[in-house]
Amino acid sequence: MAAATGIKEAKNILRKELKRRLAGMSVELKQTESARVATKLFAMKEFQQSKRISLYMSMPNEVDTFGIMGKIFELNKKCFIPHYIGPIMKMVELTSMADYESLPLTSWNIKQPADNDDRADALETGGLDLIVVPGLGFTSEGARLGRGKGYYDSYITKSIKLGLKAPITVALAFSIQMCESVPISDHDMIIDHVLYAD
Repeated sequence: MAAATGIKEAKNILRKELKRRLAGMSVELKQTESARVATKLFAMKEFQQSKRISLYMSMPNEVDTFGIMGKIFELNKKCFIPHYIGPIMKMVELTSMADYESLPLTSWNIKQPADNDDRADALETGGLDLIVVPGLGFTSEGARLGRGKGYYDSYITKSIKLGLKAPITVALAFSIQMCESVPISDHDMIIDHVLYAD
């Protein structure tokens, strides 16, 4: 128990440090690094071969995913985005950029379907090939520090329990989000690929 408390405390300290670093980044640098990271993603064979991709809706301190969404539609791939209802996260399909534009804004200032917008979870329609995962901090080996809710860890575990193939996970990061090490617990997933602007 003491070890778990220590890990939790270490995560909270690192979260504060990473939020401080991100707050100091200029809008221009975020845009430049976001574009570089998106280029790296598009060059990956895993991205090119994936037909069903889920994408987080970026907040101001995250690598921007808006252009990536446009690319997914341009390539005729299926695009899924998170739909949070309480402690549960589903990945629901977007049909077009116009569909995205029509979504309401949440209190986090990101778009997501309304609670009564009944869209099927990707897990009910064949699973996902690739999940683009957000986070606060990463190591180049794939350790990830999220925001502490465990949404993505739970979702991937659920996917595997349902007998679906495990999706490839790709994290997108600004260079200042890369860490020498990140404290992780047993239930924390390791990311397959961490892409960052170097």
